[in-house]
Amino acid sequence: MGNRAASRPPPGDQKVAGFVLDRHGLVSAWSAAAEELFGYRPSEVVGRSVETLWPEAFAHHSGRAAGPAEGGLSGHRVVLARRDGPPADVVLHTSRMQDPGGRRGEGCVVVAVPVGPHTMVEGQALLEALFTQAPIGVAVYDRDLRVARVNSALERIHGFPEEEALGRSIGELLPGLDAEAIECRIRKVLETGQPIVHAVHQGRTPADPDRDHVWDVSSVVLTGPDGGVLGVADLIIDITDQYRTRERLALIGEAAVRIGTTLDVRRTCEELVDMLVPRFADVAVVDLLDRVMAGTEPDPEPACTGRVAVRLVARKAADPGVFEGLSELGELRSYTIDSPHVQSLVDGQPRLIPHLDLDGAWLRNSADRRVRAMHKYDIGSLILVPVRARGVTLGFVHLYRKRARPFEADDLVLANDVVARAAVCVDNARRYTNEHAAALTLHESMLPRSVADQSAVEVAHHYRPSRRHAGVGGDWFDVIPLSGARVALVVGAVPGEGFQAAACMGHLSSAIRTLAQLDLTPDELLGQIDEMVPRLLEREHASGSAPVVEALKGATCLYAVYDPISRRCVMASAGHHPPAVVSREGEVTFPDLPVNNPLGLGDPVFEPLDVELGEGSTLVLCSHALLHPDKAHALAARLGTVIAGRSRPLDDTCTVVADLVAPHLPTDNGLAVLLARTRTLDPEKVATWTVPPVPGAVGSMRALARRQLEQWGLERLAFDMELVVSELITNAIRHGHDPIRLRLVLDRTLICEVSDASSTFPHIRRAATTDEGGRGLFLVAQCSHRWGTRYLPVGKTIWAEQVLDPEAP
Repeated sequence: MGNRAASRPPPGDQKVAGFVLDRHGLVSAWSAAAEELFGYRPSEVVGRSVETLWPEAFAHHSGRAAGPAEGGLSGHRVVLARRDGPPADVVLHTSRMQDPGGRRGEGCVVVAVPVGPHTMVEGQALLEALFTQAPIGVAVYDRDLRVARVNSALERIHGFPEEEALGRSIGELLPGLDAEAIECRIRKVLETGQPIVHAVHQGRTPADPDRDHVWDVSSVVLTGPDGGVLGVADLIIDITDQYRTRERLALIGEAAVRIGTTLDVRRTCEELVDMLVPRFADVAVVDLLDRVMAGTEPDPEPACTGRVAVRLVARKAADPGVFEGLSELGELRSYTIDSPHVQSLVDGQPRLIPHLDLDGAWLRNSADRRVRAMHKYDIGSLILVPVRARGVTLGFVHLYRKRARPFEADDLVLANDVVARAAVCVDNARRYTNEHAAALTLHESMLPRSVADQSAVEVAHHYRPSRRHAGVGGDWFDVIPLSGARVALVVGAVPGEGFQAAACMGHLSSAIRTLAQLDLTPDELLGQIDEMVPRLLEREHASGSAPVVEALKGATCLYAVYDPISRRCVMASAGHHPPAVVSREGEVTFPDLPVNNPLGLGDPVFEPLDVELGEGSTLVLCSHALLHPDKAHALAARLGTVIAGRSRPLDDTCTVVADLVAPHLPTDNGLAVLLARTRTLDPEKVATWTVPPVPGAVGSMRALARRQLEQWGLERLAFDMELVVSELITNAIRHGHDPIRLRLVLDRTLICEVSDASSTFPHIRRAATTDEGGRGLFLVAQCSHRWGTRYLPVGKTIWAEQVLDPEAP
């Protein structure tokens, strides 16, 4: 069968042969025109199967639904054998038979239209135009895959005339192409008869030996009138510009996806070189100014005198051997002022050096090792692109290719676009590095940097920043010294992350530290904080300012007060999990502390818990609820083993605890851990007396206090202490209720405490010269380092402290 082609209706003066086929494909009628065209008389064909007449044309259609009877060959150009003479080149048209009622009948009429001389003339004209005028390259190959003909367009593409190409193979003609791939494609078309469309080939031809070209090639099989395969025709279009444009767009699009996946300067530069090599360059190197790596703002105009130092941040080569013996990653290295690297750094303009002169002056002034590496690996082309963002140069990228395929002007445009996108990511990472350091500094400034040594507890703390939001979160802790040698231990967490959480944490820690100085009980203190939260939110909403304290609502906090004299610990929680208590022997327990609601949720009650702690017990307070036994039995056992071991300092133990806890937390959460190992104050340093509620008791109490100070060797403090004892006991007898108690405590200060059953709050005032009283608390304040009042379950305690060394500041 010949080529499939739709034909036009036959002209009026053209002979048309027709015959009729029944439903079995047998000839039932034969026209005179058919006899004239094909040479068969009606008696020779009527009753015969059309398949026996022309098996090549009808063997696959006779008797089938899509056969002649169904119009399956309509519009096909075929070659049909004559009885005598050459075959007839015709176009077949078929039509179904109909009965008198217009219904579909059986059989069909076949009309054979000979291809006239005008059709051959048109085809010849078309071929001549294709081979002489068409801009598309055409190559014809014979069955031996040798060139049989090329058109004038392909002569220009190849760079040699048709005479040189005839009879030669692709490999002989064009060694710069992949001849094996081309011949494989042609052979496949020959064997299958199926066309191959839009195959892409790359390479170089004599027409442009210094530049790679890309061609779109479609191949079709060529057959003769008898249906025999003659060869293959290639239609060739040069798509170099379109192909490179698509590649550039794809590379730029890929750069937007692959570069800048992290906020790390070094990793961003590594992503840049990974994308460029080997796809675009043979070698890629990124050098940045040292200030960029530190996260600080680089100078708008870098000072360039003599040699300029930059830090090698990232590099990659198709052949890693290029870097042997050269600078290591992270090292500072320098370039001379006359080098294109420094010039690009100064003026911020990219540079293309398609053919490097390895004997040039700036290379002679460079390290000999670089020049030797270029010679060894045949490096001969360079592109330099400054890394610029927001009008500031951060460094430069230098790209190298081997001499065989030098960079071109279009490559410079592409490299500049890719590096420009990467520069924004590098600058974002640099700014993040700077903000990360600033945020951590801000956050750490809100946490206690050091805790003064005290008698109540030995303290260690550890803070681990979040991995997101510049490492800033709402996890915090505090250690607050209180009156009577006691200490407050605080840990909490603000929901959310970032600067907003840090700001809310600052609000909470400041408020709690302030209220702690009022000696409120843990439940009262949390109640005051809970009332503060809605007021802050209301004030913020009324002002219309940006939401800063929103995260206060839902914050959790645990507040505990430990007394080293009684070894009692009173704690209360606002939505925070209980602390772990680890005994000296390593037994881990969790106090049955009511958790209550987080702050700001309208729960006014924060139930406290009072527990007694054995000496040397360790309280473990963590900002995340991981230490509860319902969640971490195995972890609790491991925790007891770690803390019970006394061979390491408590600070090191705290770090180990943080390492133990961190893997069980969400990866992005921060962590605050506070360890407090309890101590007990020596009973010999505490003296307590019950005071009779009569004025005469003041003198006896003063004498007892003086004798106690003598026993402690503190006679130098006796005068002031006697005055404080006299005033406090006098006030208690006059304005308080029985029982009254006097207690002296020798700690890091000398503490005097007078307690009574009255809850009346004392007020200090400045008495007039004519007043007979009212100077008691004023004198106490003058004779003391500090003084205050705290409330008890029944009554109150007024206390005053004196420093042990009056000469000390």
